[in-house]
Amino acid sequence: MARPNDPGFNKVFNDPIHGHIELHPLLVKIIDTPQFQRLRNIKQLGGVYYVFPGASHNRFEHSIGVGYLAGKLAKSLQKKQPELKIDDRDILCVQIAGLCHDLGHGPFSHLFDKKFIPKARPDLKKYKKWKHEKASLDMLNHLIAVNNLEPVMKGYGLELPVDLFFIEELIFGKRTDPDHPEIKLEYRGRNPEKYFLYEIVSNKRNGIDVDKWDYFARDCHHLGMKNNFDHDRFIKFARVCDVDKEKKAEEKQICTRDKEGGNLYDFFHTRNCLHRRACQHKVKNIVETMITEAFVLADQHLQFEGSDGQMFTMSTAIDDMVAYTKLTDNVFEQILYSTSMELAGAREILTNIHNRRLYKCVGQIYSANEINVVEEAIGMQLAGGEEINLTSNDLIVNVIEMDYGMNEQNPIDLVRFYSNRDPNRAIMSPPGQVSTLTPEHFQEWLIQVYCKRTDEESLGTARERFELWCNALN
Repeated sequence: MARPNDPGFNKVFNDPIHGHIELHPLLVKIIDTPQFQRLRNIKQLGGVYYVFPGASHNRFEHSIGVGYLAGKLAKSLQKKQPELKIDDRDILCVQIAGLCHDLGHGPFSHLFDKKFIPKARPDLKKYKKWKHEKASLDMLNHLIAVNNLEPVMKGYGLELPVDLFFIEELIFGKRTDPDHPEIKLEYRGRNPEKYFLYEIVSNKRNGIDVDKWDYFARDCHHLGMKNNFDHDRFIKFARVCDVDKEKKAEEKQICTRDKEGGNLYDFFHTRNCLHRRACQHKVKNIVETMITEAFVLADQHLQFEGSDGQMFTMSTAIDDMVAYTKLTDNVFEQILYSTSMELAGAREILTNIHNRRLYKCVGQIYSANEINVVEEAIGMQLAGGEEINLTSNDLIVNVIEMDYGMNEQNPIDLVRFYSNRDPNRAIMSPPGQVSTLTPEHFQEWLIQVYCKRTDEESLGTARERFELWCNALN
């Protein structure tokens, strides 16, 4: 019988969302590393915490939740369909991928990769767009190397390097040809008969994956919102079915019952509501804009020691995982409480956030038509000519794409179902199974305009200019 200090003993976590959950000892080994523990200090929703006081949860607990749900779905499929030959290696790899999928997040989560890095590292924009998923792979390999986990992984039955390829692909998707980035290579971790496993952690096909299941439940819980999607019900009805692809070859996909179309619309609607009401909240975006400005000003004046004693800035730390491990939300306080004259400008911005002296939103508008004009050009249009006491430097414009996860497509069209009559054959969503009260458009653009000057005259002028611009837009 295993004892608590036995390396084969599962550990129980009491999670506020999923209750008491058991995790494999290898997952616990990964959790108990400095590289994973840094996620305790990275807010799951970034600047949302400055608007919703309950949104204090971090990437740490979300990652544990995703690892748990990934295993739960894989085990359910294994039990229901032994013919799929899902083995314990597959399940352990899927759990590790779920646990480690967010290792690469930087300070304030998506603020770092979507706002700060594009401004601080324009060199990356020309050749490639840096994403936190790429850093997750780098951090995972670094974590395994510095904590000597390869022998431990092999001891629990994993076969390296093939299972590590599999874990990386579960997180990132298909790799691209280094010489031809537009060409995606075939999966190396598993053979085609198990490609359905790639839909569990990061579903590139239709977006229904355990990552979203956890953040829907967890974010709604901490935001005080209602989560209408029931992931336990989805797991109950999930099956792997054969899909006749172009009448040429059979492909296996994770499918759900034909009567579950309404539950899936709730899934995509919940995602849209979270983005609209929290992630793109106008005050949240103002706060994150100010934090980004402060980080850009401070970037060259903050140093983090990396490999072989080399020093890195915030923006270059993404190239060295030793330095990147030290990068968390704590850089906010590092700047705020500094006494360096070089950080005076950044410190002033963060002090203004603490004292709630924020830029003001002068208006926002939704458009069903794609906004092709760049944000800087819109700012210049709003500022007007010399007779207007307002410059484009006084205005900040955000153009945000909002959708159901698949751009202009209805994501339900990319989901396959099955019926009780033939539970092994995948079908399209049958007509009449879903309410006709569904969205007409699945993509729209949100334009938000802020003014740095907060005196009434400047705000009045900015609001008038924005109203004129909106009238011209329509």
